[in-house]
Amino acid sequence: MTDHATGHAAELARFSVNQMTVKQLSLPELTDACARLGVPGVGLWREPVQSYGVAEAARLVRDAGLRVTSLCRGGFLTATDPAERRKALDDNRAAVDEAATLGTGTLVLVSGGLPAGSRDLRGARERIADALAELGPYAREHGVRLAIEPLHPMYAADRCVVSTLGQALELAERFPAEQVGVAVDTYHLWWDDRVPELVARAGAATGAEGPVPGGRIAVFQVADWITPLPAGVLLGRGQLGDGAVDLRGFRALVDAAGYAGPVEVELFNEALWARDGAEVLAETAERYVRHVLD
Repeated sequence: MTDHATGHAAELARFSVNQMTVKQLSLPELTDACARLGVPGVGLWREPVQSYGVAEAARLVRDAGLRVTSLCRGGFLTATDPAERRKALDDNRAAVDEAATLGTGTLVLVSGGLPAGSRDLRGARERIADALAELGPYAREHGVRLAIEPLHPMYAADRCVVSTLGQALELAERFPAEQVGVAVDTYHLWWDDRVPELVARAGAATGAEGPVPGGRIAVFQVADWITPLPAGVLLGRGQLGDGAVDLRGFRALVDAAGYAGPVEVELFNEALWARDGAEVLAETAERYVRHVLD
C-alpha cells in the first residue's frame, strides 16, 4: 500500500456516509462505491433496507467490509390512541431487531410530533419517556442502544417534540446509559449556545458497570445549514463547508467529551441527489477531510 493510500485510509477512518446523502444509489451501488473509495462506514435507513431484505442487506454490507454506524429510524412515540401506541411500540421493536441483524448498536429515534389538535408538549414528551421504559430493556437485550435525536424547533409540531440536546438528555438520563443515548446532529443543534456544556454532560455519563465510551453520545452526524432554506426545509442540509456551521468546532466538542466513534454525514439535498451518486460520495469524503478534521 502506498503512503498516499495509507494517509487516505487514516483520514477516513471515522468517516461514515448516511444512505440518504446519496439516496440515488441502490444499496449494492452504495456498498461498491464505499469499498472503492475506502469509506469504512454507512448509516442505513429502514425503508430501503426492508425493500432489499434485512438479512440480505446485512450480508451485502458485511461482504463489502463495511460497518453499519446507525439505523434510522425508530420513534414516533407520542400518540395518545392506545391502538396507535401499541403499533408504534411494535414497530420500534421491529426496528431494534433490524438494527441487531445489521450489526449496528445504534437505532436513531425521531420522537414524534404533537398529536392532531394537541398543544401539550410536556405530555407528549412524557409519553416518549413511557415508551423508552418499555423499549430500552428490549433494545439492550439485543445489543442496541436507542439514540434520541433532537430536531430543530421548526419540527416540533409535526415531527419531533424533542428540540434541544438538553431535552434529549433529560429524557435519556432517566434510563441506563447502555439503553438510551442521544444523537448529536450539527444541522439541528448548531444554533444553541448551550451545546458545549450539554455535549460535555452527555460525554460524562457512566453506565451501571462503569464508564461508557462517549457517555450518552451514541452517534455524531454532520451537515451544514445553508441559506436561503429551500421550500422543503427538510431538504436544506447543505454540503459540508457550504453553510454556517462550525463543523470542525463541533467535532472537537464531541471528541473532548470522549466520543471516538464514527462521524456520519447525513445530507438531504435535492441538488446532490440529482448528481452522480459516486461523484457526490467522493466530494463528501473530500469535504469531510477539509471541513471536519483538523
